[in-house]
Amino acid sequence: MIRGRERFLTQLYVLMDFLVIQLAFFSAWVLRFYILDEEVGGYLPLSDYFVWNIVYSIAYILVAFIVKLYMPKRKIRFASEVFKIFQAHLFGMFVLMSVLFTVKTIDISRVFLVIYFVIAIMMSLIYRYAVKQVLRKLRSSGYNKQFVLILGAGTIGQKYMTNLFNHPEYGLEVLGFLDDFREKNIQDKEKSYQILGKVADLEKILTEKIIDEVVIALPLTVFTKYQKIIFICEKAGVRVSIVPDFYDILPASPHFERFGELPLISVRNVPLDEFINRLVKRMFDIAFSLCAILLMSPVLIIVAIGVKVTSPGPIFFKQERVGLNRRSFMMYKFRSMKQMPESHSDTQWTVENDPRRTKFGTFIRKTSLDELPQFFNVLKGDMSVVGPRPERPFFVGQFKEEIPKYMLKHLVRPGITGWAQVCGLRGDTSIEDRIEHDIYYIENWTLLFDVKIVIKTVINGFVNKNAY
Repeated sequence: MIRGRERFLTQLYVLMDFLVIQLAFFSAWVLRFYILDEEVGGYLPLSDYFVWNIVYSIAYILVAFIVKLYMPKRKIRFASEVFKIFQAHLFGMFVLMSVLFTVKTIDISRVFLVIYFVIAIMMSLIYRYAVKQVLRKLRSSGYNKQFVLILGAGTIGQKYMTNLFNHPEYGLEVLGFLDDFREKNIQDKEKSYQILGKVADLEKILTEKIIDEVVIALPLTVFTKYQKIIFICEKAGVRVSIVPDFYDILPASPHFERFGELPLISVRNVPLDEFINRLVKRMFDIAFSLCAILLMSPVLIIVAIGVKVTSPGPIFFKQERVGLNRRSFMMYKFRSMKQMPESHSDTQWTVENDPRRTKFGTFIRKTSLDELPQFFNVLKGDMSVVGPRPERPFFVGQFKEEIPKYMLKHLVRPGITGWAQVCGLRGDTSIEDRIEHDIYYIENWTLLFDVKIVIKTVINGFVNKNAY
């Protein structure tokens, strides 16, 4: 068992990260100067490149500490670790480029830097994923266990126990419960859990048994006991976690922060509230939209001509939608309907065989080609490539009264495509189901999640059977 050696494991991770970056460096050197270019020495010697590699390695490790990549991650999903690895490499490269600019070193191969950066990220991800999977296998098999004592055998405590039972890869084993009102052992699926005594027996139990963590799962009615419990655990050098009695009204990932000297629980965690996350997403939006507009420019021209030729009126259709922070903006689309007063289009759903549509409009709506001008909305900053679909103010006012969580979708920029859409919730489908998917996206956003949604959008195709 590995117990009480977190500092050693952290040092081991730092060493492994350093060695992986060195391997990436030599791999990039061979690829750039021996495979892609046979004339070695056209730039700077290997020794000079290696010095800059050390700068990058140190910068990566420092940033990794800042983003808490070396924190214990037994209960953390690999997806969040992926984003931290990417952050560390991105800022590490930024530091390296800044140093190169400062010392006016211009002979470094840019192609080498790109190859080095990509290989370093790939190798870090592969080795971290492999380590995580090996550790999970070992924990599932009974190795590297950590033992948990739960205070409170009521609904909260049993819920926590069930979660541990469903996730053997965490390597956490419940030794038993302390409870003031229950004496019979708890039977759950294949195992029986002991009631080891009352809460007052905590200090005695901690001296008699090897316990790594104490989980407080007591009701708020006994909140006065919390301070003494925490004091006893910390005196014994045992970690303490609290499952709040009001967990059932909190979302999946509440966010903890500080306001002066006071700790606060933000009821809903929104990763895009963080500046660095917003910056990364905005950079992705701009780059992707520019590429999409350039690549799709022939299609844009053909559709524009088709709209103009097949029906009188403007090529583009502008409609007010509600976006980030409930602010309104004008969303662009290729016009697919006959000209009509705005009041008609702003308060009516499009239905099957809608007489307002043109023949060409029916085609571009079915194939989602009418949505292409929204890439210009993305460049303006009104929208994102990925996010909840924006709605008209009339229906927003209606839905917010009917669906309690509807307005949460406006915590982020609306998108051209979204998690709900790639899961089949497009057009005439359940608004409640769409909002649940939108909230899941908002609370679990990562850049990789955006990339996944874009890929699924392409794979699923642009034809929408529910688009009228």
